[in-house]
Amino acid sequence: MVRQTGVRGAAVAAVLLLGITGCGKQDPGDAKGGDRPAVTATPGASTGPSTSPAPSPSGEDAKPAAGDVLPGMVSAAVARTQLAALTVAKPGTMAGYSRDRFTHWAEQGNKCDTRETVLKRDGADVTQDSECRAVSGSWKSLYDGAAITEAAKLDIDHMVPLAEGWRSGASGWDAAKRKAFANDLTRPQLLAVSASSNRSKGDQSPDLWQPTDRSSWCQYGRAWTTVKSHYGLTVTEAERTTLTTMIDTCAS
Repeated sequence: MVRQTGVRGAAVAAVLLLGITGCGKQDPGDAKGGDRPAVTATPGASTGPSTSPAPSPSGEDAKPAAGDVLPGMVSAAVARTQLAALTVAKPGTMAGYSRDRFTHWAEQGNKCDTRETVLKRDGADVTQDSECRAVSGSWKSLYDGAAITEAAKLDIDHMVPLAEGWRSGASGWDAAKRKAFANDLTRPQLLAVSASSNRSKGDQSPDLWQPTDRSSWCQYGRAWTTVKSHYGLTVTEAERTTLTTMIDTCAS
């Protein structure tokens, strides 16, 4: 999400969400990008898979392994093991949820916050001004394959959205762990994507929304699973089924 419309902090419209199961409260999103309420996605309307049967923020500019665009990725085999070990449960309540309970974006030094750090990490030939804002560069959005040359057209997406984290276990965390989750530069939790794809995703789980670019499913499934595994979050049966489908797209 761009120093989206030029401001740090919370705020505005829908955005790298809510046809969710077991939740009636909509996440308003924030002005700097991130998981936002769904605009259109509904179960069964997607072209994706069938829905049937405490670390602290890191300022390191973590780089992904060869072949992946996200840091902290694991192999498909490891992801399958992680997925099998996740606790299956129904979505929790959204009572008490607020994006403000997940402090972001955290300062990372040299006037840079987490958002700008990700923009620099995920782009090519990125130049920044004296306030660390990306003023030029090029990015490829993982979710839809869009080529983007304006930072204002990018959102920083939480792979596992904040609201999804809340209803799968984060409601019981302390403030420090929620801040770590929202600013995690070490695991595949944050990435720069087109604002339109991020708005489409909102805070939906993989059984309700999948990237339109199917070539990204292998990375998406592994990334989502790795983040949930690291933070001890739960999954639903439908979510686990779809993640299995996504991970199965990985080359042997």
